[in-house]
Amino acid sequence: MAKWMVSAKKADFTAIGARFGIDQVTARIIRNRDVVGEDAINMYLNGSLADIADPKYLKDGQLLVDILTERIKNGARIRIIGDYDIDGVMSTYILMVALKRVGANVDYMIPDRIKDGYGLNVHLIDKAYADGIDTVITCDNGIAAIDEIAHAKELGMTVLVTDHHAVPFTEENGKKEYIYSVADATVNPHQKECKYPYKELCGAAVAWKTVILLYRKCKIDEAEALELLENVAFATVGDVMPLTGENRILVKEGLKRIHHTTNIGMKALIESCNIEPENVEAYHFGFVLGPCVNATGRLDTAKRALELFLCTDESRAMTIAGELVALNDDRKELTRLGVEQAVDIYENENYENDRVIVIYLEDVHESIAGIIAGRIREKYNKPTFILTQSEDGVKGSGRSIEEYSMYEEMCKCKELFTKFGGHPMAAGLSLPQENVELFRKKINECASLTEEQLIPKIHIDVPMPVDYASMGLVEELSVLAPFGKDNPRPVFADRNLRISRMWVVGKNNNVLRLSMISAHGTPVSAIYFGDIENFLDYIRQQFGEQSLENAMRGRFNDIVLSIVYSPKINRFRENESLQFEIQYYK
Repeated sequence: MAKWMVSAKKADFTAIGARFGIDQVTARIIRNRDVVGEDAINMYLNGSLADIADPKYLKDGQLLVDILTERIKNGARIRIIGDYDIDGVMSTYILMVALKRVGANVDYMIPDRIKDGYGLNVHLIDKAYADGIDTVITCDNGIAAIDEIAHAKELGMTVLVTDHHAVPFTEENGKKEYIYSVADATVNPHQKECKYPYKELCGAAVAWKTVILLYRKCKIDEAEALELLENVAFATVGDVMPLTGENRILVKEGLKRIHHTTNIGMKALIESCNIEPENVEAYHFGFVLGPCVNATGRLDTAKRALELFLCTDESRAMTIAGELVALNDDRKELTRLGVEQAVDIYENENYENDRVIVIYLEDVHESIAGIIAGRIREKYNKPTFILTQSEDGVKGSGRSIEEYSMYEEMCKCKELFTKFGGHPMAAGLSLPQENVELFRKKINECASLTEEQLIPKIHIDVPMPVDYASMGLVEELSVLAPFGKDNPRPVFADRNLRISRMWVVGKNNNVLRLSMISAHGTPVSAIYFGDIENFLDYIRQQFGEQSLENAMRGRFNDIVLSIVYSPKINRFRENESLQFEIQYYK
């Protein structure tokens, strides 16, 4: 059973509430997000584009633009090399639009996930050289392409890098030595010498800030760059960047613009996903629209997604958007089958005692291994690696829990891999087939995870009786949006709620509605979107079959629950009412 933990960070919530005209509950949540001090709170609540830093502080930003404009002036052929995920596609789109705007002779290349792998490689450099390309500009990749960029320079090419990934390094005796390429200019806020104050930008945001410098140099109104903010916002959420500081402002502003988007491809994708443009939220970027873009890079080619956003014909755009949605449906079905297979192996092949899960699924498409690993990690709250067969051996992806630094642990058995990389929460690897079981054995022998660490933690913002939630408070909580990484939707907890009636609804019988009564006698409308079968089994085990049957029939019963919930305003036709979405129960 998960451990419920209440955030108990301290501040003068009364004073914060009075200063900013917000409820103390809202003030508590802001403190829980580690937003401290009047200036930080003001930026969190009221930040605007005027509050983001000037791109002139980006190391090599001006140098890159000076080189680029010189090449454009000389008519040099320029190629953008992006990446196959949403951030790479949006970055490439942003640079493509901007370079066309300033008159560049430009084209683009997005690597194939399976054939080319991530980012720059020698094959792509040689292809560009053979095509007569003079200048390569990267986006959402390039910082780690040390050998590939050296090869391009040997061929006499100009290489410009825009990226947001960590700078590679070697470490000896606890001292890091950063490794830089011989690119003509490198724009990346993670460079040690870079004075740009906010470091958590996605690749599209770095590309967009470079575009602002380019427009300044070319005497183009910077306001034109604001038209690309919706793409920056889309990539920021889709690439799961922290929604803090500047990112929060970029996403807020991008959402305002996407509600009235003029991009034909974006409009087609929104329509194909059955969303009204004015209703698009960060959630849709991350869980509805974004996966359609990422699905092309996983199962087809991300060039198709980029073609959608560059499209100028409405009919053609609707066709491509429909294909993207269909691809994502295929990806969801492949994922479902892969998860089922992994669960079956875990539960029937003696995996329960493994603290780190390593499962080999020979026939799973390598591009969805990471998604399956994430689902298995969520189900069992254990670090998980999903391995699958590829053209050159076994490949895999890992997803971790907070208590386990995945990359560090992999370093303890690095002799088993032909290639690996990652960070504390996720990793990728390649290894020979004969090392699969050895890897499972050694990664578990090295694991020092305790039983306590493997218990899932549920973080509660405020223990708050449902009676305290009002329409006004729930409306006010919207000032905390956009929600996402490092700024989750607030959750509350209450106890001693009785169920007066519950019933299953939905086309697939996948929604549970509940009429509940609080400890203070307030009637409450609640809804649960989780595993209904598990919920009903839990009620049956705790309170008996008769109580469950009575609750389903709206009769008196002795069911009493504590819940972790998120309050929402349910709008149906012209009526509004409070509804409590149950996240967890006991």
